Amino acid sequence: MARTPSTMLPLGTEAPDFRLPDFAGQMHALADFRDRSALLVVFICGHCPFVRHIRGEFARYAREYRARGLAVVAINSNDLAAYPHDGPDGMRAEAAELGYDFPYLLDETQAVAKGYRAACTPDFYLFDADRRLVYRGQFDSSRPGNGQAVTGADLRAATTAVLEGRPPRAQQTPSIGCNIKWKPGNEPNYT
Repeated sequence: MARTPSTMLPLGTEAPDFRLPDFAGQMHALADFRDRSALLVVFICGHCPFVRHIRGEFARYAREYRARGLAVVAINSNDLAAYPHDGPDGMRAEAAELGYDFPYLLDETQAVAKGYRAACTPDFYLFDADRRLVYRGQFDSSRPGNGQAVTGADLRAATTAVLEGRPPRAQQTPSIGCNIKWKPGNEPNYT
């Protein structure tokens, strides 16, 4: 299984805009979440073993922190011609199975992934109330097969800090996962 690290977009970056459909075709935009205290944008997909490894705990994290003012948006940017099971039907089934209570969006052009400089799944971007990037890194140090429990410790600590008005730790560990499956000829220059 290939391991691709996140690009570590510079802290302080303003949240790139997006307007994307969810798996049912309903549109969602960055502006829809302006009333929330913080925003997490995460790039995921259904087939990646790194996402599958954390997704149950990630769904719990999203429910827990949503009640505290966090908005969560998941985005799937994979090439659906090469990975059709990551398409809307697969996304719908994944959301139902895991109880995702956040929008799960489809970035068919892959433009939003490029705007965030997303490289892997999962790839996490936490923004404060001003929509400035305050955390980009791993969920926790657990990986498929390394024997460490999935806790979400790194992202939980960062999210708690932001919601309490404190900056997260400056030392942040990149997320690692499968590379985003780029359409042929659409690969970004940063991977």
